[in-house]
Amino acid sequence: MSLAQRFRLDDRVAVVTGAGQGIGRAIAVGLAEHGCDVAINARRQGDLEETAALIEGHGRRALIAAGDIRDFSEEVGDRTMAEFGRLDVWVNNVGGSDEKTTRLLVDTPDDIFRSQIELNLTSAFQGAKAAAARMGDGGSIINISSGAGTRGSPMTGPYAAAKAGMNNLTETLALELAPRIRVNAVAPGPVVTEAFREVLGVNSKLDELASTVPLGRLGTPDDIAAAVVYLASPAASWVTGQLHLVAGGRTHRTVRYGQDDR
Repeated sequence: MSLAQRFRLDDRVAVVTGAGQGIGRAIAVGLAEHGCDVAINARRQGDLEETAALIEGHGRRALIAAGDIRDFSEEVGDRTMAEFGRLDVWVNNVGGSDEKTTRLLVDTPDDIFRSQIELNLTSAFQGAKAAAARMGDGGSIINISSGAGTRGSPMTGPYAAAKAGMNNLTETLALELAPRIRVNAVAPGPVVTEAFREVLGVNSKLDELASTVPLGRLGTPDDIAAAVVYLASPAASWVTGQLHLVAGGRTHRTVRYGQDDR
């Protein structure tokens, strides 16, 4: 197999959560472009129908599994197996915040903290369990983390704490599931999506934020999708337990407090 062929995922099957728009949609479409049939999950049916049309435009099949992924991963796994008969890649992309407010960690209500942990960490744990129970040898689980999980993150503490937990979850799962299944994480830097604008309120500060990125621009959903396609493919067959920071050169050493990631 040539090196170029090792990036192909022909006739494999992937699950992508949070695939209705933004980064999740780009990941689902990128996997389809490289040969995957894709089961897609999000809460809004209309968004998923748009993603499915893009997948089908690449000649691949799409399965829509609408619903809140919390406590829904097993059903998504069952539906994927019933529709496609196999499962090779699972991308835990669901994340963010149901609440569009930032605040100090000590001012965060307990129920908001729990909700953030459930959405950004527990859902990934549940997805990994569902995936591991259905994958054969050579499977790949990919968690979408955040640069916020690699350092202190004032005003978005619950989200950052959940993503830090996801990073450890990734390493632990990688050790426990090797050599049968590889587990990695991708941590996006500032990628402009609708959710990014809503939560962080940075509509008027995009140029200022871009100036903090050594490569001189903000990220796009396709930048993250490219990393996921690599990690899902045979090209990454010797890579597991790693956190891949895709952030234009921003690291915990180069970012000042208040310069927010996804």
